[in-house]
Amino acid sequence: MDREISQFDLLVDAAWPAPGRAEDGGWVYRHAGGVTKRANSVLALGERADLPEAVDRAERFYAGIGQPCVFSVGMGAPPGLDDELGRRGYRLVDPTLVMTRPLTGDEPAAGAAVEDRPSERWLRTWWSVDGGRHGDTGEVPARTWGERILGGVPAGYVLLDEGAVGRGVPQGRWLGVYCMAVEPHARRRGLGAAVLRTLLAWGRRRGADSAYLVVTEANAGARALYEREGFTVAGRYHYRVRA
Repeated sequence: MDREISQFDLLVDAAWPAPGRAEDGGWVYRHAGGVTKRANSVLALGERADLPEAVDRAERFYAGIGQPCVFSVGMGAPPGLDDELGRRGYRLVDPTLVMTRPLTGDEPAAGAAVEDRPSERWLRTWWSVDGGRHGDTGEVPARTWGERILGGVPAGYVLLDEGAVGRGVPQGRWLGVYCMAVEPHARRRGLGAAVLRTLLAWGRRRGADSAYLVVTEANAGARALYEREGFTVAGRYHYRVRA
């Protein structure tokens, strides 16, 4: 596996860790009660001589836990995987951009505190905007799965009382930006930019020299914000969902 090509696949996986993980020949079967495709999909990296059989095994694994089989197809995905999944009838969903920018040390912050764990208010805001589409499907509530994902790695959490949140994950020279959410009543007031700038300044103080984030191609508003803040497209990935 070329780690340079697959670096963002690995960074995203580490920053958004699925509580359930099983490995097969370098592929990782991730599961978290169905909460986010990122944490409930196959992370498939590197070439596979046994590609059709590997897909078969992944399908059996997810069938065994009662979840649909989903593949994350990023820059480090095996050659031919997308075509193989297409032949099997998997739908291509959520084309996503990886965007990056350097951290220069002069990022302005909003003055908000960056906490080392999410408060109940932070969780309510994030879940109401971005997480609540995930319904409860088992004994563990969906929001609990979300909290387990968030707590799987050290991170910083910003909350603006007006109704905006964000999460930053220090990863060596990289800062991963996640969970950017603004409540509907508080939009178009610059709160998202304030949260983002606070996280970038915080990440720089912790030794990061670059930041990355992921955003779906369809989210034009968020993309425009990130472009105004200096982010440019560095890569892409999408999901394949079994029909």
